[in-house]
Amino acid sequence: MFRSASRLHLRTLLDGFGIYRDPRVIGMLFLGFSAGLPLLLVGGTFTAWLRDLGVELATIGFLSWVGIAHSVKVLWAPVIDRLPVPLLTRLLGRRRGWMLLAQLLIAVALFGMATTDPATSRLWVAVLAVIVAFASATQDIAVDAWRVEALEARHQGAMAASYVTGYRVALLVAGAGCLHIASIGGWSLAYGAMAALMAVGIGTTLLVKEPTPQAQRQTAEMEARVAAYLSSTAHGLARQRVGAWFIGAVVCPFADFFQRYGRAALVILLFIGLFRVSDIFMGVMANPFYLDIGFTKSEIANIAAAFGLAMTLSGAALGGALVSRFGIAPLLIITAFMAPITNLAFSWLALMGPVKWGLVMAIVADNITGGMATAVFIAYLSSLTNSAYTATQYALFSSLMTLPGQFAGGFTGLLAAAVGWPEFYLITALTGVPAILLAALLLRVAHPDRSRSLSEATSAGEQETG
Repeated sequence: MFRSASRLHLRTLLDGFGIYRDPRVIGMLFLGFSAGLPLLLVGGTFTAWLRDLGVELATIGFLSWVGIAHSVKVLWAPVIDRLPVPLLTRLLGRRRGWMLLAQLLIAVALFGMATTDPATSRLWVAVLAVIVAFASATQDIAVDAWRVEALEARHQGAMAASYVTGYRVALLVAGAGCLHIASIGGWSLAYGAMAALMAVGIGTTLLVKEPTPQAQRQTAEMEARVAAYLSSTAHGLARQRVGAWFIGAVVCPFADFFQRYGRAALVILLFIGLFRVSDIFMGVMANPFYLDIGFTKSEIANIAAAFGLAMTLSGAALGGALVSRFGIAPLLIITAFMAPITNLAFSWLALMGPVKWGLVMAIVADNITGGMATAVFIAYLSSLTNSAYTATQYALFSSLMTLPGQFAGGFTGLLAAAVGWPEFYLITALTGVPAILLAALLLRVAHPDRSRSLSEATSAGEQETG
């Protein structure tokens, strides 16, 4: 009987992995690569290029501000939700039109950077880097919206895992790969090659299908009331239209979220902001910790970086498969609990010292759990969106997901210096307790699987009666 039950569980898990054969999940792999490629090319790799050419540190510091585009993308996400791209939207659809426009801009701007010397044309290079950064953030918004709308909530874990895999591979290519090309053929060749690799995303955008999300009647009625009210005012026609567009694109996405979830919306937003705090706290000090307790740079590169990446991707794939089979709610509780608990492995490692097998065990525990948590959490955020406002709402959630942890992470150095490494990682584990409690509360006030099912059932019922 025990053997039969084990076989049944194994078959169920293997069935969950079958979702990775879906063409949309496969397409997400290449779109993830396209999304990850530009990030370092206006970040770490870009600063390495500038310094290699002798550009002063002050200028490099100022140019690093171009990366802010990804942190404020929620500001123009409403435009991507509502405004069509001339010709492209008609040919490709709402999401793919914006994706293709952003990808073309990135490729052209990267090629422009490849043919420009930053030592003599700093302003022009800065302008091109800004174009890459804003086009990259725009691509992120459109790709996230396409992903959420392409498959139902229970398959979003697999979509997230596929996206993360492509994204991480792109980071390797744009980081180590670009540096290797530059060492052989120069920076112009390296950035020219990166521009050519944007063909991966362009080709995928042309091949995948545009999703056809079903708008909910409640959303249409809310926007109709706004339009009716504005038409009754004394404002001119042009002002009425601009006002209606602004309210529909900017105000309604937030009003819709609070209308659907009521008081539970505040619990949800608090949970989103706290879920990854323990991971971000730990990650900021990871490399200084490894060096302080005695690991060599090569050991860190081989175990924490290369092996750790493999474990993260494995965890993401496992999380996507489990969400596909068992839903979001149970995995959300499990990962909310496991993510901070695995931080204790680093407290244990700090007491042991530079033992390789100890580092391997800690990396296995932390990175597999982190990969699972990423896939599950992205699936959860996707389940919260309304298809009428996917880009805007998901941009808000994804920004909120990292902002508290990134801000608090700035104080982790002071904390580690004050208490020592074993106690530091114990404290980082404790920062995950609020997320665990909020995850349990969400099962009572806004169950991730039931709320989505109810939303979809209501939408389907409205279409039948309409």
